[in-house]
Amino acid sequence: MNYWLMKSEPEVFGINDLYQKPGQTEHWDGVRNYQARNMLRDAMKLGDRVFFYHSNCDLPGIVGIMEVVKEGYPDDTAFDPDNIHFDPKSDPENPRWMMVDVKYVRTLSRTISLKELKLHPELADMALLRRGNRLSIMPVSVAEWDFILGLELAV
Repeated sequence: MNYWLMKSEPEVFGINDLYQKPGQTEHWDGVRNYQARNMLRDAMKLGDRVFFYHSNCDLPGIVGIMEVVKEGYPDDTAFDPDNIHFDPKSDPENPRWMMVDVKYVRTLSRTISLKELKLHPELADMALLRRGNRLSIMPVSVAEWDFILGLELAV
């Protein structure tokens, strides 16, 4: 099993939105970065666990856990000229952008903020905390995953 972190702005799509979806499942669309696309296409597998991270908000941080329930497939929002994620260079015969389906697992008992994550030397190498890293999808090591889950109850 692999572990990931996926960012979304809560005003656009937050953990509560996922919770309220039918089957608590939704596709994760709109990723328009090649490195993140490659992770969606090549690395994310069924059963992988994902931290849901609220970004660009008053309290950015990890708010919940999801599971990958469908591996990478073409992001059809790229083909829809009426969609905000439309890409005129993307071709259905040779799709440029991918998405996965994720399922809600649970909301954390508290938000583990970006500020708090930065306090722990155990997370110094975490992709999220690297200067200049703005990817919306990033891998999380097993050690980082376990450490962060341990923070949830530590107050």
